[in-house]
Amino acid sequence: MQQLPLAMRLRASSVFASFLPGANQAAVTLLQDLTQIGPSPLVFLYGPHGVGKTHLLQALCARSGEQGRTATYLPGHELLAYGPEILLGLEHRWLLCIDDVGRIINQLEWNRALFNLHRELEERGGKLVVADVQPPASLVFALRDLSSRVLAGTVLRLQHLNENEQLKALRLHATQRGLELPEDAANFLLHRLPRDMTSLCTFLDELDEASLIAQRKLTVPFVREVLTRK
Repeated sequence: MQQLPLAMRLRASSVFASFLPGANQAAVTLLQDLTQIGPSPLVFLYGPHGVGKTHLLQALCARSGEQGRTATYLPGHELLAYGPEILLGLEHRWLLCIDDVGRIINQLEWNRALFNLHRELEERGGKLVVADVQPPASLVFALRDLSSRVLAGTVLRLQHLNENEQLKALRLHATQRGLELPEDAANFLLHRLPRDMTSLCTFLDELDEASLIAQRKLTVPFVREVLTRK
């Protein structure tokens, strides 16, 4: 789907339709129309693990593809295995999304590459959306000019859903996968798995596969059975 040396693929389920915003509605609304963001081309998403940063970055790339615009998603935790030259040529994309950007933000060569990329995207009308667990003001940049440009961009904070919203989000993800997850089974999962959407959706993938193999519905007894195998 994306022409990347990392051979990265977007998750089919990571689209805006499967993301329940909750208290993050204002941030999601803004992300759904990046053309309204300016004058800086940069958006910085931050929030704890499991709030949906990766989901939204990949949803942005999927949306851009649907609109006929070029987009690339890069996971910061994998970028360290490559040099900053991996960013060369990406200024021609309309959108570049970099996850876990804090992994590279304290290295000078990466800072220079990101600074040049930011400048090129600004001149070409492109967008750069990055994400990290920390806000940009808490990060230690190796290049002051990059720090200034990042802080001049749009900063959006994401937060966890409450329990009722998590229940709705889990069932929404199931529906997007073509699964019927009854409310009692969803509640059962919420009280037995870590309370973040990453963990919940990862197990939902396991349930999807298990239900296909066993040809069984997602009842509480079946969910309990799959859970005991972990």
